Parts: sequence; structure tokens; C-alpha cells
Amino acid sequence: MNHSKLFVASCVSLATTAMVFAIRGDVADAMAGAFHLSNEQLGLIFSPAFWCFTVAIFISGALVDTVGMRTLHILSALGYFLGIGLIVLAPRPAAPVTSIFDNTGTTLLYAGFMTLGLSQGLVEGVINPLVTTLYSTQKTRRLNILHAWWPGGLVIGGLLAFVMTRVFHATWELKMAMILVPAAIYLVQALLLQYPQTERLQSKVTTAEMWREAARPGFILLFCCMWLTAAIEVGPDQWFPSVMSALVPQLQGVLYLVYTAGLVFLLRTLGSGIAHRSPIVTLLVCSGLAGLGLYWLGSLQSGVSPAIAFLAATVFGVGKSFLWPTMIGVTSERFPRGGALTVCLMGGAGMASVAAFLPIMGARIDQYGAGAALRMMSILGAILVPIFLGLLLRIRSSGGYKRVTLAIGA
Repeated sequence: MNHSKLFVASCVSLATTAMVFAIRGDVADAMAGAFHLSNEQLGLIFSPAFWCFTVAIFISGALVDTVGMRTLHILSALGYFLGIGLIVLAPRPAAPVTSIFDNTGTTLLYAGFMTLGLSQGLVEGVINPLVTTLYSTQKTRRLNILHAWWPGGLVIGGLLAFVMTRVFHATWELKMAMILVPAAIYLVQALLLQYPQTERLQSKVTTAEMWREAARPGFILLFCCMWLTAAIEVGPDQWFPSVMSALVPQLQGVLYLVYTAGLVFLLRTLGSGIAHRSPIVTLLVCSGLAGLGLYWLGSLQSGVSPAIAFLAATVFGVGKSFLWPTMIGVTSERFPRGGALTVCLMGGAGMASVAAFLPIMGARIDQYGAGAALRMMSILGAILVPIFLGLLLRIRSSGGYKRVTLAIGA
């Protein structure tokens, strides 16, 4: 079994997942024009990307031990081919439709994005338990390196879409089809590689023990915190281009998204050892910095210097850099008997949180403006800091942070 090749396949599949987000945002206007869609209808078609993502992660936690990680990984890649095919080949309506389900083309478009959402969720549901199994003594470190490819995929997808538009004048269909390149790469890898059983199965932890682990107070606390850390990390990203364009009209807002994504990629890749050595301290500091960065960004006045805006974005970027993978790493290190179940519950909570907070942020922007929306999200950092501080003090009083290891074959 080749651990490094399995890890590379996991990174490629996560980058594919992120590229969908970046390219979908780029082609939204062109797609709306081709299908005569209103913004409301376009939002309805895009909505399964988040909820199906969430549902697929939760389902993966229950299936990965029985169906196997290899099978689910292959299915996720095939889902990208099916989803892109439905989107690109959907027939265009001749005129605007009252409901997207009244027309074959718009219905297929909806089904295509729903399929993509399911594939994205399957990826997240497979690669996290796979990496924690492959690197059982370096879970937090390896998860941070793995999840560097989420912002990495955003940068690749965003720059690829930009170049294909400016240089090659590519159609939106061709840009969507580019997602199939990394999907094909990791499909071939998954077909050729041998996958292990999950850490829980190798350690002969029973299903009943797994569910009991998910009911422990410590895990429930982390599960609740995941709703807040995911919202403060990922939620603002979806609004960043429009928000920053309004605050700093001198530069395209998407540049701030690419900048913070690149910063997170570098920090997760090069600084993963920091999170591994002191995961709770990392969560404490990052929560504070993310909240501070969002409040600073939300307090900027229109026409502010781009340098000041980039400095505020840097504070936010550093703050959000280690949150998602470190939360999953702490879960797997402290509650390993929960296996794929607890890991997938955390990932599902994160995506459900983003889906829930996006319309809240949108309503805040409509009512009070972009700055008020960012300041509202910064409150989550103020809530998380005392929680992680209390958890840190409790852990130190009981002898320090301990990684629970399972005896293989016990």
C-alpha cells in the first residue's frame, strides 16, 4: 500500500472540489444568460452545492466502513463526470421559464449541480478518514497539509478561469469541462491504488463504541464549535469579491480572495507543524485573529488605501488558516474510536454552517451594507476565544493535550 500516492490522490480530489466553487462563480453570469435565468433561479440551481455536499459527508460517515473508501472515492470522481455532462449538455430554453422544473434544460442543470454537490461531499467524507488512517501519529499535521489544497484549488480554478477568459475567450461550457481534468487524474489513481480499512476497523472498535464516542461531551463541544469556526472561515469567502469591491473600488475584489487563499495554502503547507504541536492554542489564536481581521475589514471606509485593506485581509487570512483541518485533527486525535463517523460529522457540520450563514450574511449586506456583515461575523471569533481558552485550561489542568492512539488489531 503506497501511503504517499494515496495522499496525493486525496489532495488532487480536494483541489477538484475547490475548483468547482471557483469556476462556478466565474461562469454564473454567462450560464444565466444562456438559460434565461433570474438571479433567484440561479441561486436555486446553485443551492444543492451546499446541502448535497453536507448530506453526502454525513452519509459517508455511515458508509465508509462498510462500502470502503476506495469505492466511495471512485464514485465521487464518476459523479463529477455525470454532473458536468448534465450541465454542459442540458438543452437551452428558448425563453425565460416560470419555474426551473417546468423545462427539461433547467431541470437537468439543477440535477447536474446536485450531482456535483454529492461528489464534493463524498470527497470530503473519504479523504479525512483516509488520511487519519494513513498517518495515525500525525493526524493534525497531515490534515492541515491536505486541506491546503482547498485554497490551492480555489487559486487554480480562479486563475484558470481568468486566463481562459482573457487569453482564449473560452465558453463557459469549456471552463466547466476543465474540472474533469483533475477528476480524471484522481479517478485513475483510485482505480489503481489499494486502500486500507479505516483506523476503527483495523482496531476492531465496534459500531456501538463508535456511536458512544460521538455522544461524549467533549466531542459535542467540538461539534458545536465547528459550526462557528467554519462560518467565520468559509462564510465570508463567498461574499469577499463583491464586499471588497464595494469597500476598495480601486482593485477587483476577487484579488483579495485569491490573496487570502494563497496565504492559507502556504501556511497550511509550511506551518502544519505549528498546529500539530499545540492544536488547542492554534485554535485559540486563530479564532481571535480571524475575528479581529473581519472586524477590521468591516470597519474600513470606502476608498481606503489598498495597502491597508490587504493588511486587514492578511490578519483575517492568517486567522482562518488552521481552523477547519485542526478541528478535524483534534476530533480524530482525542476521539479516535469515533472513526469516520465523528470526522464526517465535523465536516458535515462545517458545510451546514456555511449554508446556514450565507443567507444571513446576504440579508445583513442588503440591510446594513458589507461592512456591517463582516463585523457581525467577527462576533463569532469573540465567542470562540473564551471557549477555546477554557478548553485549553481544562486540558492543561489534567496533564496536557494527549493524543489517544488505538492498538491495531486489538
